[in-house]
Amino acid sequence: MTDWTKLTKNLEERGFIPKCFATKKEAADYLDGQIDGVSVAFGGSMTVQEMELYPRLAAHNNTLWHWDKAGLEQAASTDVYISSVNGLAETGELINIDGTGNRVASTLFGHQRVYFVVGRNKIAPDYDAALWRARNIASPKNAQRIGVQTPCAAKGDKCYDCKSPQRICRGLVVLWEKPKSIETMEVILIDEDLGY
Repeated sequence: MTDWTKLTKNLEERGFIPKCFATKKEAADYLDGQIDGVSVAFGGSMTVQEMELYPRLAAHNNTLWHWDKAGLEQAASTDVYISSVNGLAETGELINIDGTGNRVASTLFGHQRVYFVVGRNKIAPDYDAALWRARNIASPKNAQRIGVQTPCAAKGDKCYDCKSPQRICRGLVVLWEKPKSIETMEVILIDEDLGY
């Protein structure tokens, strides 16, 4: 069971701004009110998709979606970037694994504000458990979702540290603290299971 007080305190000490919500709708309402009249890019995220954020924010912002390959380069320099994490430690570390690199790069540089939307299922007690979760739960499910030919996609049970040409786990980014280049970094914590 997540210790929300410990988690929010540890995130604050690392320079992140945590915001807690009971439901994905409450979190989406908050983001819809905070982000207005700016350019926004969305990283590939089932959590973001389940929250139906893109159509809401597209109504009053200039938006780019990760899965629209035409917008990948422009997405690197929008005012706002929205993504999720593959694992979040109660000790405050945010962990993401990526194949192309554009999603993790945008969480490090190029934007004034970054928002991570995180369901409770992605929270782990410490760094090692969050990393394990990213590799052995999130990555196989994402590999299955996109239909690549990898051992983790075939079996869906764990990371095999494969050498497959279709491997989607090619880069790991751990945010120990908010990067200096980004003005504001909020972690939107949602007390529901969302995404992988």
